Amino acid sequence: MNEQDFVTVLWAAAALRAPCVLTCDGEKGRGPNLLSLPFQLLCFQPPERKRFYQNVSISQGEGGFEINLDHRKLKTPQAKLFTVPSEALAIAVATEWDSQKDTIKFYTMHLTTLCNTALDNPTQRNKVQLIRAAVKFLETDTVCYRVEEPAALAELQKKEWDPIVAWAEKRYNVAIGSSTSIMGPNIPASTRDTFISHLASYNMWALQGIEYVITQLKSLILSMGLIDRHITVEKAVLLSRLEEEYQIQRWGNVEWAHDYDLCELRARAAAGTLFVHLCSESSTVKHKLLQD
Repeated sequence: MNEQDFVTVLWAAAALRAPCVLTCDGEKGRGPNLLSLPFQLLCFQPPERKRFYQNVSISQGEGGFEINLDHRKLKTPQAKLFTVPSEALAIAVATEWDSQKDTIKFYTMHLTTLCNTALDNPTQRNKVQLIRAAVKFLETDTVCYRVEEPAALAELQKKEWDPIVAWAEKRYNVAIGSSTSIMGPNIPASTRDTFISHLASYNMWALQGIEYVITQLKSLILSMGLIDRHITVEKAVLLSRLEEEYQIQRWGNVEWAHDYDLCELRARAAAGTLFVHLCSESSTVKHKLLQD
């Protein structure tokens, strides 16, 4: 890797926080082959690249469904063949690539990013570790931390968050509660065990999506409400940003900046939720999606 390539990668690392999605082989005479770069540097990607393909298609291979960009097979950052477990997910990913115009905007391709993470598993975590990481969010769950003042915000939190906490307690037959203490609520061990057992019913791919949604919403409770189709993406995002929305209503918003953040969070939460459903082995979920 020459100096110019290294500077480019460093710039990408500083500019982006999301994992890369570019996976195709570089072409001779058209810049560096990104697959030759160290994987640690491939965790970041320039936000845009000129579109280098005309047609996008899917095909079924031995390991699942593959994405084709003209004659190229899509690959992951670790140079693995990009193969997904369901045709529906393959179509959704292919749509992301096909919807790119003259410029490929990688930061808009959330499903591709999630598939890369599931295939490469860059953190090398197993199913048990993924589940425990998700359940650990209960300790700092957004909807469990309350304020005592200002009184208007405290009342808003009670009005908006109490119903979703009550739903989760009834849905999973657990005790969650809330707290104004900086230490947060005291989550019973039985509650953690129940969520661990529930999450264990999902496969590894779906768990990657669940954790992604949780990190976006900063809440296991909101994420499960969204994935269980109890609340919409818009509602889940609103509840996750409740304090920020309160401050905006009081002090006003920064023109375009708040709207961009809101739209981006909705896109990520929606993509993660769709990913979970498309990766789920449950025929019930697939049937519900077709009905709706």
